[in-house]
Amino acid sequence: MTMPEWQEIDTVLLDMDGTLLDLHFDNYFWLEHVPSKYAEHHGLTEEEALAELNKSFVGLRGTLNWYCLDFWSSIVEFDIAQLKQQHAANISWRPEAENFLRRLRASHCEVVLVTNAHPDTLRIKLEQVHLEPWLDKVFTSHSFSAPKEYQAFWQKLQMASAFEPQRTLFIDDSESVLASAEAYGVKHLITLRQPDSGQGVRAKTRYPAVLHFDELFK
Repeated sequence: MTMPEWQEIDTVLLDMDGTLLDLHFDNYFWLEHVPSKYAEHHGLTEEEALAELNKSFVGLRGTLNWYCLDFWSSIVEFDIAQLKQQHAANISWRPEAENFLRRLRASHCEVVLVTNAHPDTLRIKLEQVHLEPWLDKVFTSHSFSAPKEYQAFWQKLQMASAFEPQRTLFIDDSESVLASAEAYGVKHLITLRQPDSGQGVRAKTRYPAVLHFDELFK
């Protein structure tokens, strides 16, 4: 991929899960641990639990409820945030992410975290990996009542933190989110080739992609 021309960028918008942080924690938590806990809580087999939970997934992906711990706590009938807190030690950086933030902090760019994570998830992760010292601003889509997949998110972000889309770099592991940013006019878009360290490297991506952040400064 062509490296960004840093003199053309004033603002760097960064996703959290799968971008700065390893998505392996989230995939394990949601795809294995929550179903296991749900099965135990309701006296089901794990196969029965997965079948029940899959019914709740229909039509939710990309909506605010998809990312909402309160919503999922009501579905499974136990406290998801508390369960996530108990396993917070497994939250970890993606390779080179902290060094990338260190270099951005020393640059002229404003560095802004934009995440779909629920406020409780955001709190738990900020406590575990100490992202905040590297960031100028932090926004969760829940405060805008719209996920990043919706144009309303970008409109409200623009009002909350003025940025020039043509002079903004946005990095996110979700191509549907990047497409939404592109529709809003964000010029510089990059995705990740391996958001989850436990899964393989993506062979093809719609947007320019890096394996690790050190590639952006070569």
